[in-house]
Amino acid sequence: MSTTITVAGTAVDTRHWIGGRRVASAETFTDISPIDGAELGRIARGTATEAAAAVAAAQEAFPAWAATTPAERSRLLHSIADGVDKRIGELAAVETRDNGALLRSHLRGVMPRVAHNFRFFADWLLELAHPPFDTRGHTNRVSWDPAGPCALITPWNAPLMLATWKIAPALAAGNTVVLKPAEWSPLTASLLADICAEAGLPNGVFNVLQGHGDEAGAALVAHPGVRRISFTGSVPTARRISQAAAANLTPLSLELGGKSPLLVFADADLDLAVDLAVEQYDNAGQVCLAGTRILVESTIAEEFTRRFIERASALVQGDPRDEATDIGPNIHPRQIERIDGFVQRAIAKGARPVIGGGPNTDLGGLYYRPTLLTDVAQDSEIVQEEVFGPVLTLQTFDTEDEAVRLANDTHFGLAATVASGSAERADRVTARLTAGTVWVNCFFVRDLRAPFGGSRDSGIGREGGNWSFDFYCDLKNTVTAPKGWTDHG
Repeated sequence: MSTTITVAGTAVDTRHWIGGRRVASAETFTDISPIDGAELGRIARGTATEAAAAVAAAQEAFPAWAATTPAERSRLLHSIADGVDKRIGELAAVETRDNGALLRSHLRGVMPRVAHNFRFFADWLLELAHPPFDTRGHTNRVSWDPAGPCALITPWNAPLMLATWKIAPALAAGNTVVLKPAEWSPLTASLLADICAEAGLPNGVFNVLQGHGDEAGAALVAHPGVRRISFTGSVPTARRISQAAAANLTPLSLELGGKSPLLVFADADLDLAVDLAVEQYDNAGQVCLAGTRILVESTIAEEFTRRFIERASALVQGDPRDEATDIGPNIHPRQIERIDGFVQRAIAKGARPVIGGGPNTDLGGLYYRPTLLTDVAQDSEIVQEEVFGPVLTLQTFDTEDEAVRLANDTHFGLAATVASGSAERADRVTARLTAGTVWVNCFFVRDLRAPFGGSRDSGIGREGGNWSFDFYCDLKNTVTAPKGWTDHG
């Protein structure tokens, strides 16, 4: 069986990348394209054996990489970014075929952001410093020491971009990495391994372990040689990872699900608010930050709904490789079943589909119609649980206090969006919202200097800027006495 497949005109190796070489497995799994259900190839199916080999390679490479100067690490990360820039077209085409997201988004935003992730942390590394401070004449110096091999487990909705949010700071910090990409979208991780090797990254510093979460992923996070675990994905999987990490006291960073509110007040720019609401269908609703619970002040709810239907009905659903397409397919048959299950149970309990309400049978396969449900109870499943598809709910409120109460009334706390024409109201409301990120009159503006993460069941910890280095490093404070030195060495 060939270990190389051709996807969108690009050769992709289907094996693991461990210790600077390609490694096969005895078993494989099938990777399909959500665009048309076509089989793209058979991917190496890692087990505890390959996980142990990957960690061993990362451990072996760690001392030399940790001792590499920040300037050299920065240079290599910029070289990786250069390699990404040269292959943006290939990376975009492969990832679109693999996970079904819009090609135009990959070309214009997602893949350029991959390169930016490396460049940002390459530059931030060189500025990383804490000013010395005095304690009774003693000098304190804070430093960030590399922690060791890192296990990075990443999702399928924006595979390469979300992986490099983790890979770039982990490498910049002087750690080695074992990446376990999602089995539903593994291909660009393999291409990134090629790019890292071409950039001159030493063998074993970056490793890719393919496979299923309950096999390769479980073995990886339970390995005692792993010193950091960063995971983006579901709450149930995070609980299992946390249990495995606890046995080794391995520090965790968890970015989990969301059920974020979008609050629209009567003083908002209504056209802007509608645009923000329709934007929540981005990536076929497969965005953890999406404001899927639209909360609208009752005095404008009828007009808001009318304009929303008009805008959402104009969205074009189809092949994500077509420039005119606004909404592509969902990732996998299991995900479509999950999405439709949520919607049909909600309808059975009285929810009313204003638009959508089921699969797009004209396109077949994995395409789900953009859906808006009204007449939903606050304690209903469709309001409380993450669907992760193009499904929104609409509820109304009468007062600011009620809006905040409804917004905070889930077990999540990842993000929130507020549409208001009053700066004073926006300040009052955002101060009371439980969320890691709040957007006011905008959505999805993400700066790597800012902390990113969630509250409650939406996660543990923050990454971005210094917060990334705080997580991926062992912080050290060195205290020096105010005495003269006796040696001259």
